[in-house]
Amino acid sequence: MSFSAVDHGMMARALQLAERGLWTTSPNPRVGCVLVRGGEIVGEGWHERAGEPHAEVIALRAAGDRARGATAYVTLEPCCHHGRTPPCAEALISAGVSRVVAAMSDPNPLVAGNGLAKLQAAGIVTASGLLEDEARELNIGFVSRMTRGRPWLRLKIAASLDGKTALNNGVSQWVTGPEARRDGQRWRARACAVLTGIGTVRDDDPQLTVREVATTRQPLRVVVDSRLQTPLTARILQGSPVLVAAAVDDEKRANSLRAAGAEVAVLPNPHGKVYLKNLLEELGRRGINEVHAEAGFKLNGSLLREGLVDELLLYLAPCLIGHQASGLFNLPELTSLDGKRRLQIRDLRQVGEDVRLIARLL
Repeated sequence: MSFSAVDHGMMARALQLAERGLWTTSPNPRVGCVLVRGGEIVGEGWHERAGEPHAEVIALRAAGDRARGATAYVTLEPCCHHGRTPPCAEALISAGVSRVVAAMSDPNPLVAGNGLAKLQAAGIVTASGLLEDEARELNIGFVSRMTRGRPWLRLKIAASLDGKTALNNGVSQWVTGPEARRDGQRWRARACAVLTGIGTVRDDDPQLTVREVATTRQPLRVVVDSRLQTPLTARILQGSPVLVAAAVDDEKRANSLRAAGAEVAVLPNPHGKVYLKNLLEELGRRGINEVHAEAGFKLNGSLLREGLVDELLLYLAPCLIGHQASGLFNLPELTSLDGKRRLQIRDLRQVGEDVRLIARLL
């Protein structure tokens, strides 16, 4: 289906609006809507947080009677089921819009084409697929959860140019500069959960909260701690929410952590470690769309080996640390380059004095 220059411009505006909910919509998708009649924008809106009106409803309220006969540009297929809010498809029908253009169909099985079908049955002209790639990228975690049953996992690493993340004595603060650290905070803010390991908790004692970014929501903090060794004085236990994923059912230690404010989930694999795939599936059941992992080379390697890393967010500092320092991943030695893991570089830019690289596993 062909789309006009006006169609492209209006959908681009809808995507801009959707992005305003980047840090707040979880577990819902980020959605924007623009209503156009006679070549003029008569209403627009975006979804801000779960339980509040969807983008279409906000745009319709802004347009009022001018919505009749208008074209609605929506970054995601309008919903057709009753959740916390009424179906948007019905709201568009009641408002009398004449055409609805969706960037992409909704991967939610409760919708999955039914929203557009409902609009068509009401005599509304529909189209889909305009700027679909951009819309999918904006909601890549939501798509992952709906289609794979687990969140999108983005692994953030700060390293020297020789690929080292920390000294042998555990010192890692700070490899990269302040601009790169602020940029990392923005990526942390858009995630629904921040994942780390017990080694990082012991060595760095991080809080892993969002700082330097104005946000009304803190991601769930998740600690992979097979033997429930998280110190009760750990800063990550300050505030909520915190989930400790363990491999042992030690009721005494678990109760101590619960008394400190954490939730404990026992998810063992056959080797006495945390079953990481099951952990991600559990996070998916909790409505987690994006996981931002900040861990050490052991957990990084485990996530990579088990095929759970979707994207690398790598900051490289213009410095050298030395071959005896800790590397990026704990991975087995290769005897042939045929076994190398290939990546697709999606973005490469300078942030302050450091270089930021975004790559996806092929």
